[in-house]
Amino acid sequence: MKKIQAIRGMNDLLPADTAIWQYMEACVKRALAGFGYSEIRFPIMEQTDLFKRSIGEVTDIVEKEMYTFEDRNGESVTLRPEGTASCVRACEEHGLLYNQTQRLWYMGPMFRYERPQKGRYRQFHQVGIETFGLEGPDIDAELLLLGYHLFRQLGLDHCVSLQINSLGSDAARAAFREALVKYLSAHEAQLDEDSKRRLHTNPLRILDSKSPDTQALLDGGPSLADYLDESSHEHFTRLTQLLDAAGVPYSVNPRLVRGLDYYSRTAFEWVTDRLGAQSAVCAGGRYDNLVAQLGGRPTPAVGFAIGLERLVLLVQSEGRLPEGLDASVDVYLAAVGDVQAEALKLAASLREQLPQLRLGMHCGGGSFKSQLKKADKSGAQVALILGEDEAAEGKVAVKYLREDRPQQSLNQNDVAQLLTSVASGAQQEAK
Repeated sequence: MKKIQAIRGMNDLLPADTAIWQYMEACVKRALAGFGYSEIRFPIMEQTDLFKRSIGEVTDIVEKEMYTFEDRNGESVTLRPEGTASCVRACEEHGLLYNQTQRLWYMGPMFRYERPQKGRYRQFHQVGIETFGLEGPDIDAELLLLGYHLFRQLGLDHCVSLQINSLGSDAARAAFREALVKYLSAHEAQLDEDSKRRLHTNPLRILDSKSPDTQALLDGGPSLADYLDESSHEHFTRLTQLLDAAGVPYSVNPRLVRGLDYYSRTAFEWVTDRLGAQSAVCAGGRYDNLVAQLGGRPTPAVGFAIGLERLVLLVQSEGRLPEGLDASVDVYLAAVGDVQAEALKLAASLREQLPQLRLGMHCGGGSFKSQLKKADKSGAQVALILGEDEAAEGKVAVKYLREDRPQQSLNQNDVAQLLTSVASGAQQEAK
């Protein structure tokens, strides 16, 4: 019988992987808590129209990449390809936006049908940060400072760089788009195939074409900066001043655009050259028109998303993971002989006294030597050895597995006090 395997581009995370992911997620949550952001959760499946109306029907995502199907009632539903539209829908539906400001974050899987490659999967995971009700450049600067803070905390600030641009107002972009299409139409034969396809559907995406010939052609074309409206220009100038004052390094990339229709004004990406073709680790910008576009009142908004797969790859490639992440337990209780009942009782007592302690108890029998091998393999700092003699005397042997310290024998009532320091270390890791 043929074995069933995971769908291509949808990957399993094994125990060795999940330890890394938990560490990364904890770092992200700690940074977000430090900036006063609150978590929101919403479904992974929405009505298809939500994404068609927000992302844009002529984008690659809607045209080619969404997982869309009819449910049993014949309604078209889609696995979320991104989180911003769902966040807006949830906030509007539950009355979180009118005359309010919100600083929100979410974390979870997204789905796009793409060619799987390093750092790009069909089920991938993002952390999204969204703010609502704040229209000044100061909130844009705060988000960029948050990203900079996170990359510094992860030890990645040396290998990522921030690029920013202004997309201007709808009217400014429309005027630039017209000029760009006119210029490129006169040189259409020199465009790469993707750019030819985008020329009459989503021409702004040609600006970030990976083709050197297309990029060379764009050098002689119109510049988006020349079409910026005065308000957008002032907003962007003030943003750069705030970033300079905060010490956040950046570069202005006049060809930086976002692939979704709802962006306006500020756009940004954190990029790296350490992951091959997948250079963007974090990206976002302003989307002041999206709430109204989805039926709500006009609401200024700005946010970004971090690709967790790429962040994990980057931390691994730069050797920035702390030691001991592969340890499944802090303490390993070896039960040698007919002492399972006593061992279970001791383990229960220690877990109750030290709730942060990760304690693994040996099951399945085996010799003293084999149990110690398993204790060492578990990554535990300490092995507790409970044999028949120790059980009869109400004692337990303590063996240090990572330190050069002599083994000792303690009364079982005194073990919790000894392990307090181990539990404190586990609590710090959990934070």
